[in-house]
Amino acid sequence: MNNLDLLIATNNAHKLREIREILSGLTVTLRTVSEFPLLPEVIEDGDTFSENALKKSRACFQFTGLLSLADDSGLEVDALNGRPGVYSARYSGRTHDYPANNRKLLEELRNVPPDKRTARFHCVIALTGLNRAKQPVERLFHGTCEGIILSEERGANGFGYDPLFFLPEYGKTMAEIEPEQKNRISHRANALSKLRCFLNEHIPELV
Repeated sequence: MNNLDLLIATNNAHKLREIREILSGLTVTLRTVSEFPLLPEVIEDGDTFSENALKKSRACFQFTGLLSLADDSGLEVDALNGRPGVYSARYSGRTHDYPANNRKLLEELRNVPPDKRTARFHCVIALTGLNRAKQPVERLFHGTCEGIILSEERGANGFGYDPLFFLPEYGKTMAEIEPEQKNRISHRANALSKLRCFLNEHIPELV
């Protein structure tokens, strides 16, 4: 059987490593956007993770003709009606300013009691392309990780909201557990596991 070419729509080295690990053993050749320097940048202006992930995967497929995978993810806090959601990376107004994002989150939850600070990390992976019969393929895979937002940061691992995201079953924040453990229980790992199951079953139809 020929390998399936799968384009991963990210330049994030951590994501690429995690995807390679979870999809290892499948007859899949992972391609990266660095191979396509003229690939246009996709503006993630959707209202949901699904919209943003699909926008990226569709754009990559249309430009390259390759089966394309893209993801979008963020933090959903119940007491904030699901915010910061799709704005997680730029919650403070500056993209990827993690300290500022965390300060804003803590301020917004300042008067919220511990039992009302439930939250989850949510990841959506979109897969877009054609099968062997030239029929459209478009699938979404969701993954979540449930936790509680603390009132102060704990831990030096991870990034973003990890130091505030407490995992009750482990008694630690996402920034206190080891990276290998995080990669087994994270929202992205959960979504990727569902993707792996789909590919394992359908690769013959996609090559």
